[in-house]
Amino acid sequence: MIDKENLSELQKEIVKRLQFVYDPEIPVSVWDMGLIYAIDVDEQNNVKVSMTLTSPNCPVAESLPEEVKTAIAQIPEVGKVEVKIVFTPSWSIEYMSDEAKLELGFL
Repeated sequence: MIDKENLSELQKEIVKRLQFVYDPEIPVSVWDMGLIYAIDVDEQNNVKVSMTLTSPNCPVAESLPEEVKTAIAQIPEVGKVEVKIVFTPSWSIEYMSDEAKLELGFL
């Protein structure tokens, strides 16, 4: 999981962009939903993202990772972008930000 306290400046910019990528069925960003498990940046600013979906049968399983990739690729400093879907660990509402929980009525 991501250490949110020790993000590089580029990772922080990536997070800002991910806060504008939404699952069309849920009015919360992929970042606040806790769907992003890792953001790795190499020396050439190539980015690898590990993300999950709320369920393996998610209707946006193909389009949502592409939206994440596109949002990150728009950052001028970023090289190549790879988005990998993972299902371990399984997503849980515990990964959601407090704002997302409030928005969806879990708080």
